Amino acid sequence: MAIKIFITDDHYMIVEGIRSLLQHEKGMEWMGHAMSAASCLSFLQRQQPDVILMDINLPDKSGIDLCKELKTKYPAIHILGLSSFNQQSFIQKMMENGASGYVLKNATREELTEAIEAVVQGHTFLSLDASATIRRNEDLKIPVITRREKEVLALIAEGLTNNEIAEKLFISTTTVDSHRKNLLAKFEAKNTATLIRMAAKFSFI
Repeated sequence: MAIKIFITDDHYMIVEGIRSLLQHEKGMEWMGHAMSAASCLSFLQRQQPDVILMDINLPDKSGIDLCKELKTKYPAIHILGLSSFNQQSFIQKMMENGASGYVLKNATREELTEAIEAVVQGHTFLSLDASATIRRNEDLKIPVITRREKEVLALIAEGLTNNEIAEKLFISTTTVDSHRKNLLAKFEAKNTATLIRMAAKFSFI
């Protein structure tokens, strides 16, 4: 069965470029495109693709926020971040919000088809340039944290106690404590003050 593909990007040349790259690809079906978050959401009410190639910068909403919304509403859809920004913060935020991969707009047809096939099979895919960025930042010891850890981190930075965080996120205090310990370990911080300082340094908060 063909992999159904949809693109959300407000640059017509990008849409047309990717369509021309993929339209004759065997095993792939082009479903169309949306040029805004609103039109993407409208389309998905009628039918759902297998993969959405999603630009990070949309005119009405951040693709990062839209990604999170779509994964909540349509968890079966695989989302590939599509951007000209090769920055750790963008890549990480997309992945935290449920994207299965991240591809740069300079990707070749081979890289694009590989990415689509990989995410449909349940794998994570980062384009070569995005992988290199992640590796460089790993050398700088920038930690990779989950969406839940980021939520806990933000509330720690606000000065909330474990009990207050547990109440706010509807989880147990034991779970909060576990997240806190994981965060301290990932940031190599000995205490909460150092954790917050390190998180701010790497723009997590």
